[in-house]
Amino acid sequence: MKIFVSKFVLEANENIPMKTDLENMDICYGDDCIERMQIKNDGLAEKIELIPGIYADGASNGVMKRTAFEYIEEKLLSTMKENLKEIDGIYLHLHGASKVEEIGSGDHHILREIRKIVGPYLPIAITCDPHGNLNKDYVENATIIRSYRESPHTDINQTIEFVFQNLISILKCRKTVTPIYRKLPLILGGEQSVSSDEPVVSINKYLAEIEMDSRIMSASWHVGYIRHDTPDAGCGIVVIPNDNEHYDYAETVADNLENYIWERRHTFHYTGLTKSPEEALKMAIEYNDKPVFITDSGDNVTSGAMGANTFLLNQILELSEAKGKKFLFAAIHDKKTYSKLDKLKVDDETDILLGMKLDELSSEVELRVKVKAKGRQRETKIFGEDGDFGGVITVSVVDRAIDILITDTNHPFVEHPQFQAASVDWNSYDIVVVKIGYAFPELKEHGKLCVMSLTKGATLQDTASLPFKLIMRPMFPIDDI
Repeated sequence: MKIFVSKFVLEANENIPMKTDLENMDICYGDDCIERMQIKNDGLAEKIELIPGIYADGASNGVMKRTAFEYIEEKLLSTMKENLKEIDGIYLHLHGASKVEEIGSGDHHILREIRKIVGPYLPIAITCDPHGNLNKDYVENATIIRSYRESPHTDINQTIEFVFQNLISILKCRKTVTPIYRKLPLILGGEQSVSSDEPVVSINKYLAEIEMDSRIMSASWHVGYIRHDTPDAGCGIVVIPNDNEHYDYAETVADNLENYIWERRHTFHYTGLTKSPEEALKMAIEYNDKPVFITDSGDNVTSGAMGANTFLLNQILELSEAKGKKFLFAAIHDKKTYSKLDKLKVDDETDILLGMKLDELSSEVELRVKVKAKGRQRETKIFGEDGDFGGVITVSVVDRAIDILITDTNHPFVEHPQFQAASVDWNSYDIVVVKIGYAFPELKEHGKLCVMSLTKGATLQDTASLPFKLIMRPMFPIDDI
């Protein structure tokens, strides 16, 4: 059997002024594409030949330029057409929250174009992020669509294996499978749906129980994505029968799952400790152990923010009393300042204007700094995914107990190897500011205190106050239903 494989991932935040272009995408082809998609061993174990199309990963960024998307889509489709007579099935790794200028969802567009070419019956399996937006046509154009369950996404590899092995099972027996989709009038941010908290713990347990039924192949809950306005925004569920002879039963399962989640709508909440910026900083300074992690939730790069805001840096610089605390910012994204520092040697001193001036929150800050270290996040991984996540230069603010990691990309610092790439140890600092929403597992494990600072920015946490115009209404919690 031969399976065509491709990946297109972009979590597109329309609240930032930057547009995603090809230079912002991690792109590869051929054997590199297969290797990066983390399915090579599965294919070899089943004696299946994988036919690579394109691997294109933009992580979290701005809305994609149409020309960039059209290049990626054309490469995917043209390679698929060249091998069409040999292909038995298609495996795609999509995000679900892409947005392309003048097109809308790139994920939906790719799947529609594939179906036009291959017809209604060729099996197509999709692994996706739960923070993606679905609709009925998109789901029914797939054969299998299944999202990760853990947030943060520590189960990416397991989900890839689950979806891929089920695709192999379908190809072996050529059974007919039709997914069932239900949309809920419920809109949630990622910080309200962390898998270590209720009600998500119970929802995931219920999903696992559903999949133990031999009549059901897959059940998944898609939280949705709130950082661009679209009619497809909001939670959805997908239930897939093991065979269409169980389709009516699977519809009942889908109805029950929909009701199970809806009945728990009032119990979704922000994870962990959340405070205003003033309260969060005060609490961190007064805490008697270290390290304390403060998450700059309004500048959450894992949800598409630029990671460029200097608001919390200014807040700390203006402190009248810091009680001798030592601070680390991991990180502040400023490509221009990074380029200037990259020309210097370790131990050089210089004056910088740190800040991309995208808005008031990312205003320039004048600093005298000393270069402490230079590194590159090339050998690091995020939940098992390889990649070159950009350069990082560590500087110390002269005459202040503040170190700053300055980067040329908006990549999150959430695991220890990334800090090692910057030659810093979080245990050496009293307070570490990171550009994320909720604290990721390693930070939560090692932080003596973790507090989410409810800052303003491109990833504002107050869902009910976001200026949606295109979403389905009524929608909870924006509307009282």
